[in-house]
Amino acid sequence: MKSAERSGVQVIARAASILRSLESEPDGLSLGELAKRISLPRSTVQRIVAALGQERLLVSASLQARVKLGPALVALGAAADVGTERIARSIMQGLSDRADETVDLSILKADSAVFVAQIQGTQRLVAVSAVGRAFPLHCTANGKALLALLGPERSGSLLMGRLKRYTKATKTDRSALEAEIRDIARTGLAYDMEEHSVGICAIGAAFRDSLGREFSLSIPVPASRFADKRQQLSKFLIKSRAELVQRC
Repeated sequence: MKSAERSGVQVIARAASILRSLESEPDGLSLGELAKRISLPRSTVQRIVAALGQERLLVSASLQARVKLGPALVALGAAADVGTERIARSIMQGLSDRADETVDLSILKADSAVFVAQIQGTQRLVAVSAVGRAFPLHCTANGKALLALLGPERSGSLLMGRLKRYTKATKTDRSALEAEIRDIARTGLAYDMEEHSVGICAIGAAFRDSLGREFSLSIPVPASRFADKRQQLSKFLIKSRAELVQRC
């Protein structure tokens, strides 16, 4: 590779590092903070930020020279969709058939898990929620799975403030919840034991697609039959999650 080509590739890699650093920073970062985060000279970061700003990939976040992700990334993101939801639906259908239960797909949006797809179970008594509905992270299987996927620092920032109690089983003690999230990160499986809705239990597992978006696959089940099916559902969900990771 020629020197000019290597230089061009290096600039692209550095620009990508800057964009990724701002991914979870809605209030933006200063040039100095960016330079420290990606271990580059401030002058280099300033040049790259200026170029990204001209393309509306970055915009000013404040009067203190902070920058954040720009609107042009929205159009690029839509154009680059890898079809995660479409791919997931076939896997969800197979999981629903094996489990004989409803299967949901959620995506992390701000501080909530939002349902984007659902395959309804065929039993007379099933758990069903509307696609597009947002669920809290701290007391749902899909939400806790997403928190474990994010890591301690980012999940901690999403759990700031008072944790709302939805049922008697809702965990509102932060240290207990953090311990549970660490365990979920180790096992890959999260559980909701009537913590969000009385009479409904659920199991969830999270994954990232090739665009870096955080999703959660979950199986909500009436509490009356969850205990008998828990071990079987865990095996089914782990297998389906592995397939999603491989294909998305």
